Amino acid sequence: MTTFGLLSLLLTLAVTLWSSTASASSDYHEQLFLQPLPQSSLLASFNFRSNTSQQAFDNQHFRYFPRALGQILQHVHTKELHLRFTTGRWDAESWGPRPWGGSKEGGTGVELWAWIDAPDDDEAFGKWIALTQSLSGLFCASLNFVDSTRTTRPVVSFEPTGDHQDVDGLHLLHGTLPGEVVCTENLTPFLKLLPCKGKAGISTLFDGHKLFDAAWQSMSVDMRPICTSDGDCVVQIEQTIDMVLDVERSKRPRSNPIPRPLSNELLACDTSKPYNSEDNCFPLEKGADAAWSISEVFGRTLTGVCPLTGSDGTQEHSVCLRVPHEKQVFITEGSTEIKKEDGFTRCFDPAPAQPFDLSIPEQTVDIPVPREEPILYAERTIVGHGQERGGMRIIFGNPSNTTAVDFILFESLPWFLRPYIHTLQATITGRDGIPTEIAASDLVTSTFYRPAIDRERGTQLEIALSVPAASTVTLTYDFEKAILRYTEYPPDANRGFNVAPAVIRILNVENSAPVYIRSTSLLLPLPTPDFSMPYNVIILTSTVIALAFGTVFNILVRRVVSVDEAAALGAQSLKGRLLGKLVAIRDRFRSKETKVE
Repeated sequence: MTTFGLLSLLLTLAVTLWSSTASASSDYHEQLFLQPLPQSSLLASFNFRSNTSQQAFDNQHFRYFPRALGQILQHVHTKELHLRFTTGRWDAESWGPRPWGGSKEGGTGVELWAWIDAPDDDEAFGKWIALTQSLSGLFCASLNFVDSTRTTRPVVSFEPTGDHQDVDGLHLLHGTLPGEVVCTENLTPFLKLLPCKGKAGISTLFDGHKLFDAAWQSMSVDMRPICTSDGDCVVQIEQTIDMVLDVERSKRPRSNPIPRPLSNELLACDTSKPYNSEDNCFPLEKGADAAWSISEVFGRTLTGVCPLTGSDGTQEHSVCLRVPHEKQVFITEGSTEIKKEDGFTRCFDPAPAQPFDLSIPEQTVDIPVPREEPILYAERTIVGHGQERGGMRIIFGNPSNTTAVDFILFESLPWFLRPYIHTLQATITGRDGIPTEIAASDLVTSTFYRPAIDRERGTQLEIALSVPAASTVTLTYDFEKAILRYTEYPPDANRGFNVAPAVIRILNVENSAPVYIRSTSLLLPLPTPDFSMPYNVIILTSTVIALAFGTVFNILVRRVVSVDEAAALGAQSLKGRLLGKLVAIRDRFRSKETKVE
């Protein structure tokens, strides 16, 4: 056997051995969860999860784990990563608690936090900057703008969800970009990280026109190590997309992008109203739920099943729907249906090589799907007036009648918003609706405050507090607005400056999974100069300088002579130009004669 043949045999054996080992410790799962919501809305949650053995990950033998992301994480020594792209607002009063307990949701814009292995804070921050710049290029986002002013180091608001051997040696860094606009250029890199890359499975339903037309949507990427009791560790990456679609809006065909009003014959009016007539119509609420299907809502059918799913035989059902079992649901022929024992959940397994569609006709069912009550309601607004000072108001509502809610409030404020912590006040309102001012120390159990440094870092505030049962607590504090340099204002300065959403971590939850709530982002108006004045000053100054320079130049250069002298000089100059022309013509003829000789 030649040397080349021996090397080929050894390489084949190594690849076969690694493939068998990776197959035993690696798997890939994907699932779609659909749940109708009030007000003709539909929650669609896409989840993609893959595991790779720690040994294969360290040796850069990527099977299901995306190589582009894995090499970045290894280069900057990132042991756990959480990345969020979110737009819209979650309506907790109508839709109930957030999907995944809010753990897969981020603040408006882009939010990133990671645990980095580094010997000290300075080196950890250097690796953090390298991580944000690399992810900026990978996801086509503006993460390279996450500098020291947008970076914080949370103390108790976040905990690692993976299994780490030495947590004390890891550094947690958190950054936000509340003004980032999430669009299709972020969805395309997200799909490229998937094993099937949107070509098969539930990822074929992704359409940028549908996804970013939703009332609320969130894309998340989570990487963490997971260890079993036997000591085997895997590196898990989980990608999730959650969206709330308006069924009627999504069913509108792409050929009719502008909704047109219905004709009078198609309107359903409430004739019992006294003002009902041919000109006035009060809409009649439908007693039945609207009909919809996957092909109508997403604009396409589900294309088969990703062939990489369930390599270990534990693949969950591909599509699950939460509606009463009494409802009629039609699926594509060849697919299987399994109804859960709870009476409201049914799952489907599409045929491997056939398109899958699911449709629910319009029907009336008296059994409603039970809706859970959120653990806590939160609302945050900016109050006050003027260009110098303002205030922050945060309202927490506890709907429980028996249990108090303990949580941690995490505020990441920009450096030009300077809060006065000594002005922190609390007002509690019970069922009687009478507000009572109490000392903030009666509700706040602990506080961590890191003040801002101008143009170096923002303000970090973490407060642990409790809201009694059936009560509403309002926290307020004052702040001062800084005056920026004129070069620090963006082109749309009059729009306002983005303030990152607050993060609320619920502590007293029954299950082990963390529960988070994000508030909406805020717009902070700052004292803004009139940027037209520099333009006016430049124009006026340039005009004055031009006039002054022209006048002085004319005085220094121009010669003042009489009319007779000017005529004589003009004649002499004309005579000289004519003589010059004649001399030039004579010289040209002489040169030709010389050449002929």
